[in-house]
Amino acid sequence: MKKIRAVIKSLTIQKNMMIIFFLGIASGLPLPLSSGTLKLWFSDTTDKSVATIGLLGLVSVPYTLKFLWAPFMDRWVPPFLGRRRGWILIFQLALMCAIASFAALSPASQLQEIAMVAVLVAFLSASLDIATDAYRTEILKPEERAMGTAMGVNGYRIAMLISGGLALVIADWWSWPALFMTMAFTMSVGLIANFMGPAPLQDHKAPGTLRECVVLPMKDFTSHKRWFLLLIFIVLYKIGDAFAASLTQTFLNREIHVSVSEIGVLVKTMGLLGTLVGTTLGALLIQRIGWFRALWMFGIGQAITNLIYWNLLWVGKNTWILAMDIFIENVGGGMSTPALLGMIMGLCNPKFTAFQFALLTSVSAVGRVFSEPLAGYVVHYFGWEAYFVSAVLLAIPALVILPYLRETIVEITQSSKNSFMKMLKT
Repeated sequence: MKKIRAVIKSLTIQKNMMIIFFLGIASGLPLPLSSGTLKLWFSDTTDKSVATIGLLGLVSVPYTLKFLWAPFMDRWVPPFLGRRRGWILIFQLALMCAIASFAALSPASQLQEIAMVAVLVAFLSASLDIATDAYRTEILKPEERAMGTAMGVNGYRIAMLISGGLALVIADWWSWPALFMTMAFTMSVGLIANFMGPAPLQDHKAPGTLRECVVLPMKDFTSHKRWFLLLIFIVLYKIGDAFAASLTQTFLNREIHVSVSEIGVLVKTMGLLGTLVGTTLGALLIQRIGWFRALWMFGIGQAITNLIYWNLLWVGKNTWILAMDIFIENVGGGMSTPALLGMIMGLCNPKFTAFQFALLTSVSAVGRVFSEPLAGYVVHYFGWEAYFVSAVLLAIPALVILPYLRETIVEITQSSKNSFMKMLKT
């Protein structure tokens, strides 16, 4: 009888992990469609200037503001599938329609319309992230959270490879409308996973007042030492990396003459491999050297690797060198990711994790969103050499701030560890 129960429990856990994986795919698919793939669509089909293409980075603003409506998704419950799965269904269906609408638009004559749809896709995608993160937290037991988080991240990364990489092959071999219709259909894997997903382990009562939703989490966060300096650091830590990545595909396509299909296969595949290696290596090193040293070392590493594509200006198009550059650059950026997210998790109070995590991850995306238009103007007026040097310079302010946060970072990461151990014991 015990063996039968163990088998049933194992199958249930495996089912939940697969559901989380496919929900991760649904969450990750829309992001490239409103950022890198969108800009490459204009680069490939129009003669718009690099400065204009860079301005398209502003459509990602909703990712930085998602904390504004996160409390309302806690407060209001859809009349079907419960609070989390109900919102997931609404945003998945809306995203399928919005992504498909790209196929009916032309970059040559409908720039404003495409920008409006892209903003809508970004808003719906950011909202789906909020609901999916909350649902994942509520269906996982404490001992399942590590693996569940890994499955969600893996699904998200693979989805970004699909919509930001493999989908470009569809655009190059068939057409851009075919790309968007295929991506809209692919979102259906999230619908299936959502309907098959279990109800949350506990039916938490929705907050009843605005104070419960917003004021108390904000008051808790500002109780941290040097909280305002922490916010600035979170904004600046990845800004150089985001600046360097904002026009990489445009640089390879226009300056190095790498085809769209080559970008789709080579850039995205090697980028995913480098990111997975970097995040895994970074997580392992954090356990040995601690969060503060990791933030310092990985911050320097990602700044240096932002110069990696400079060599292509001298050697031209070379598949092997390009592949190595892509891998190294993504390893550098990937190593810094778990360090920053680990610090952000330490800042979150378990009572307010959903809102606080949405707030802090939104703050961390501010640098990415507003550095992209700046990158377009740097290239337009000063050239690609200045673009790569600027990416390194933008990484310096966060490293200057970091020593002043040493005591605070050590304190919050240690208290987070103690809170987690206490939770396990209870």
